[in-house]
Amino acid sequence: MSVVVLDFGSQYTRLIARRLRESNVFSVVLPGTASVDRIRAADPAALVFSGSPQSACRPDATRPDERVYDLGLPILGICYGFHLLVQRFGGRVAATTTHEYGRANLVRLDGPLLDGIEPGANVWMSHADSVERLPEDWTSIASSDANPNAAATSADGRHVGVQFHPEVAHTPIGTQFLERFLDRAGVRRDWTPDAIRDRITTETVDRVGGDRVLLAVSGGVDSSALALLLARAGIDHLAVFVDHGLLREGERDEVEHALGGLGVCLHVVDAKDRFLAALRGVDDPEAKRRTIGREFIRVFEEVAASRGPFRFLAQGTLYPDVIESAGGEGAANIKSHHNVGGLPERLGFELLEPFRLLFKDEVRELASLLGLPDAIRLRHPFPGPGLAIRVLGEATEAKVALARRADRVFVEELRASGWYERVWQTLAVLIPVRTVGVAGDERRYGFVVALRAVTSTDGMTADWARLPADLLDRVSARITREVPEIGRVVYDTTSKPPATIEWE
Repeated sequence: MSVVVLDFGSQYTRLIARRLRESNVFSVVLPGTASVDRIRAADPAALVFSGSPQSACRPDATRPDERVYDLGLPILGICYGFHLLVQRFGGRVAATTTHEYGRANLVRLDGPLLDGIEPGANVWMSHADSVERLPEDWTSIASSDANPNAAATSADGRHVGVQFHPEVAHTPIGTQFLERFLDRAGVRRDWTPDAIRDRITTETVDRVGGDRVLLAVSGGVDSSALALLLARAGIDHLAVFVDHGLLREGERDEVEHALGGLGVCLHVVDAKDRFLAALRGVDDPEAKRRTIGREFIRVFEEVAASRGPFRFLAQGTLYPDVIESAGGEGAANIKSHHNVGGLPERLGFELLEPFRLLFKDEVRELASLLGLPDAIRLRHPFPGPGLAIRVLGEATEAKVALARRADRVFVEELRASGWYERVWQTLAVLIPVRTVGVAGDERRYGFVVALRAVTSTDGMTADWARLPADLLDRVSARITREVPEIGRVVYDTTSKPPATIEWE
């Protein structure tokens, strides 16, 4: 059983799915135009219509398959989704002269969905159209200063619409409201870490059968948790860790030590020379990713030829990877991931991605149940292309070494100060610019390193971390002292969006 979120193009659609998961409900995102047969195949207990940058007043506005209304399911419409419901059942939506963008207050609240929520509650609005007239049997259950129909429900309570966005953090009552809707819709709240483990294990065992699996292990929580799941499930596997010369300091030893004693069949390939040779002269970010992806596959093909046969190539791909690599329908291609967008069309293996529909926090919970050590389970995300995309321009061995040393200093100081566990991801980026400095009594030109630390829950959006000035001062002083080729350290204060977390 699931809740199907129909995506009409909102930037918040994936947040809706996350909030439902956090309420222990399995959610599936499908295109707003998905056929009713496809929706029915997802075993829905309820539907959510997302927001959209479109206007429902336009004749060419995207609308759902008309037959979804015949399914008899509870439907929650959010913003544009609310407008679709109102129009479908005879109400009127119109462009307004008073647009609502940003924070607003609910000044009137009625009905069981809003019980216990005090007037004045903050919500997040983002709309130019509003409900001018509700359908005949609908009732307004909330209003804001500018909008008498901030939320409404049909007479039988099966259809609910809200003008605000309950899925965003700027709506503090959002989770409470969504859970009230789920409870009234009769949706089972059984998407728990135990259920996730059991479901994924069963599905993986059923698909693999008695065949062998070749697994790409990066050392991060995703692929490491997958390696441990295969081992715990008794699946015949070979976990390949490729040392491509683009790793963080000490990473290879850490991975071998952590996974070696957990029953994972681990095989380490030293491929530093071939990767650095392949990257010689390559300075375009996407070309670097494609080059690294190509070399990864060649390594796996060589291992398969010598240690095989293998039917499957398994990867710890997550839902955000798929979305950002245009793996989801209607998604913009923000960047290619070596394990999603960089794979060749003729792979030679069947691809096995058991975590493809999971968010990072769900994988971390699963990893805890499986017994993955916290040293890996709680590590910051690290891109598959490694330090190659943290060296802007050509990733030479010398420049990669500089980025690695700067990264080590940054991480050491974050751990010592207790900030490592408080941020989602950190990175040190080597910028191909030299600036003037002073060493002793002499002028010198050194590289610039940009430090970046962000807070996030899933990597889909992120805010720059407000690290203490004295911490940044210590990091800067150590980097310029211990890595003398670097003469200047700057700190990145850009959130995502508009920026991505990585610089390339």
